[in-house]
Amino acid sequence: MFADIPPKSKLEQEEIFRPPCWWSIKARGFDHALEIANDTEFGLTGAVYTRSRDKIERAIREFQVGNLYINRKCTGAMVGAHPFGGFNMSGTDSKSGGPDYLYLFTQAKSVAEKIS
Repeated sequence: MFADIPPKSKLEQEEIFRPPCWWSIKARGFDHALEIANDTEFGLTGAVYTRSRDKIERAIREFQVGNLYINRKCTGAMVGAHPFGGFNMSGTDSKSGGPDYLYLFTQAKSVAEKIS
């Protein structure tokens, strides 16, 4: 585990899928924490722990992740219940297991015909 890493550091800006994968950045408050969390080109999952309904609603609106977990760990999407996928460089924005997922396996075609 790495603690107190600086914002914009390599650990903050890259997705690491191997140990060590747990790190922390100190935030001055909720606003700053959202700013830090959204300051990356990735957005697979995120978690918010709070009892404040206002902060939960704000996280739902503003936290740029594909899967947001409230008051629970940010791993362990339930197969068949939680479609899974990320934003930006962390996925296709179509969630595996979600209703749009099958469209990833098709080729779209647009056809326009002028009718006289």
